[in-house]
Amino acid sequence: MACVPREQVTFDADVDIRLLVGPEILAGSTRLKAGTVTKMALNIISTSVMVRLGKVYGNRMVDVAVTNNKLRDRAMRILIDLTGMTRQQAAELLERSNKSVKLALLMYWTDLDAEGGIQLLDECQGQLRDAVLKHQKSSSL
Repeated sequence: MACVPREQVTFDADVDIRLLVGPEILAGSTRLKAGTVTKMALNIISTSVMVRLGKVYGNRMVDVAVTNNKLRDRAMRILIDLTGMTRQQAAELLERSNKSVKLALLMYWTDLDAEGGIQLLDECQGQLRDAVLKHQKSSSL
């Protein structure tokens, strides 16, 4: 990834991303336009990777590592927002799913237990949407 044309800097890479922002407002500074656009590009790439890995459902990160009270609250809000259940129900489901939001959602939407949900997620390479669809298809047969 570079912020200059290929002619100025060449390198051998599988993917060559050029972020052409033009000259900086302050000559010699690389923290303004080039630094900002590089950060934005890296954020886009890393977010895309998270989506591809199945860590996202809709517009929410569902692979929340519930390691403290703040993240537990976030996990519960995600469950409440996506399911409409009460806070108490969300807390109970979060515990039954071993603090996995993704598994809790799958359990809620499919009535599977944790073991069945884990197996289905494994079969679907961790993709929650695929797991829900696969369960719906197998249930309708």
